[in-house]
Amino acid sequence: MIRIKSKILLLFSFVVCSIHTYATDTTRYLSKDEFVSIVKAYHPVVRQADIGVEKAKSNLLKSRGVFDPVAEADFDRKTFDGKLYYSYFNPQITVPTWYGIDVKAGVEEIIGDRVSSESTFGQTSYVGVKLSSNSLFFDSRRAILQQAKLFRQQSEAERRLIINDVMYDAVSAYWNWVREYRNYKIISDVISVNEARLSFTRTEYQQGSRPAIDTTEALAQLQGFYVQQEAAKLAYTNAGLSLSNFLWADGNTPVLWNEYILPDTNDMQEIAAPPLNNLLTLVDKHPKIEVLASKIDILKVDRKLKQQYFIPKLSVSANMLSKGYNTDFTLSQSFLENNHKLGATLNIPLFYRDAIGGFRMAKLKVAETELEQSNQLLQIENKVRSYYNEVLAIQKQIEIYTEVYKNNQKLFFGEQFRFNNGESSLFILNSRENKLLEASIKLLELKMKLQKSYIGLLWAAGQLG
Repeated sequence: MIRIKSKILLLFSFVVCSIHTYATDTTRYLSKDEFVSIVKAYHPVVRQADIGVEKAKSNLLKSRGVFDPVAEADFDRKTFDGKLYYSYFNPQITVPTWYGIDVKAGVEEIIGDRVSSESTFGQTSYVGVKLSSNSLFFDSRRAILQQAKLFRQQSEAERRLIINDVMYDAVSAYWNWVREYRNYKIISDVISVNEARLSFTRTEYQQGSRPAIDTTEALAQLQGFYVQQEAAKLAYTNAGLSLSNFLWADGNTPVLWNEYILPDTNDMQEIAAPPLNNLLTLVDKHPKIEVLASKIDILKVDRKLKQQYFIPKLSVSANMLSKGYNTDFTLSQSFLENNHKLGATLNIPLFYRDAIGGFRMAKLKVAETELEQSNQLLQIENKVRSYYNEVLAIQKQIEIYTEVYKNNQKLFFGEQFRFNNGESSLFILNSRENKLLEASIKLLELKMKLQKSYIGLLWAAGQLG
């Protein structure tokens, strides 16, 4: 009988003091760090974010193409009734430059009986430039390239933002899974204690040391725990299925959770939240703020481009000419009188309504996005403060409830001693046990809530990406 009492005491001590499990050959323990690595490496949403960055890099490469030199050739020939009316051949190369000036060089070969009078018969080579007044300081080519660079920065920030959100959901699901698993283990181990107690009570009844009603009391207590165990098992199974949403393998293959995948119960770490001021200094680097900052810079580039439309559009082209395929061009006094080709086009809108409207719209978009950024900054700061206060409050609750748990543990063991000496009833012992079980589960919930609140704090500060 003493051995049975000792077994009951040992089993319950195991429940309230330790939740370690032992692995079988098919059991796989999944720690938080391993889980985080799996999500970051294989989750489809994370990989989509990586693709978004690669798309931005490809777009940047494409935008650089506006400054690629271009080689082209025109050929036009007409013969009719045995006569060569004309034959035009004009290969040339154009080199765009950063400052809005296009450098051109090429040759012309014009022959035939019906060549237009303004064309130069025979072979001619030329080199020249073409520029526009509203392209000297800024133009669409430079705007496209600058915006592509900013889009790449924005895609990096968007990737961090997506990962930040995915990791918050994933780690929250992990701690929910751990909580349900540990709750299920507590109930299961309490059942082992109560099964031993029922056996012990029946033995004492048979020996005449206990009334028959005590066996009914022990059985009713055990049956209540069986009901709790089924509910805990259902919650644990569903939590594992929720975890499956974040379990993926290489080759875009989902991994379905099963009962042989267990949480690492040694994965609980003490939470030491960094000072609030340190977290608030990171808010400016929050990926959401960086996304909006890149968007503002992109809109400012568009606003700068719209300013160029107020400049009267004067397009000028100048070419030095040489007879034949001679490329010995010399810029001298004679250039202004001979061997050149000049052209100019002037375009001045009378009301500038298109330029004014476009510039106003660009300014309003910048102002609108700056307001959004300020609003988001304040919301993020307040969210960080909220989670920080929650972490501190839960830590305080855990300190208090740890003492509550220890006191209930003392009461139970004291009642257990009195029961063993025949000074207490099974009803009171069961009541103490239920209080201790409630305290154990409540303490577990607080610890899991602290883990989730701490993850929420890092998420609010944008530190999970």
